Amino acid sequence: MPSDVNELRATWSYPTSIRFGVGRIGELARACASLGMGRPLLVTDPGLAGLEMVRHAVAANEAVQLPTGLFSSIRPNPTRTNVFDGVAAYRAGGHDGVIAMGGGSAMDAAKAIALMSGQKRDLFDFEVGGDRWKRARPEGIAPIVAVPTTAGTGSEVSPGAAIIDEAAQIKRIICHPKMLPGVVIIDPVLTSGCRRRSRQRRE
Repeated sequence: MPSDVNELRATWSYPTSIRFGVGRIGELARACASLGMGRPLLVTDPGLAGLEMVRHAVAANEAVQLPTGLFSSIRPNPTRTNVFDGVAAYRAGGHDGVIAMGGGSAMDAAKAIALMSGQKRDLFDFEVGGDRWKRARPEGIAPIVAVPTTAGTGSEVSPGAAIIDEAAQIKRIICHPKMLPGVVIIDPVLTSGCRRRSRQRRE
């Protein structure tokens, strides 16, 4: 057994392909390409958007001719408005996939943006209950690579997202099998380098 965390590396499926290990964020561009992305949108929260880990991820993609947009206008508990602002950025940038980077809020917002990137119905038409998820056009759901920077939410291996309905002032759960990220990259360096942000903790 490796004695140093830097030696711990593994890849498994759950059923998502999960790539764990120090330095595996370096595989981000290849992970995107494996899902057919040529112009991804990286979705994160405002607190992470200006940090080196995000800047480096975008720059590394650009260096291998994988232009990557950035969207971070989301609240600690993402709202319907946040999602539709993200969809607008996705469409305006001509993106073809989503990178979800951050904690649970960023993950949920990113997955909802991926879902809505090619839909014509309202977001809450896909709220959990019965077979509502079948209302979605599967071909209109963008592929997702998830890069968690916190440990605990499990959103990177979930096909659902919790989104605030501002009008009703309640949290609704949206779900579709294709909202499950296609690849997850878990790099411990990103987790250990993420400062505590207790005020932004999800409820």
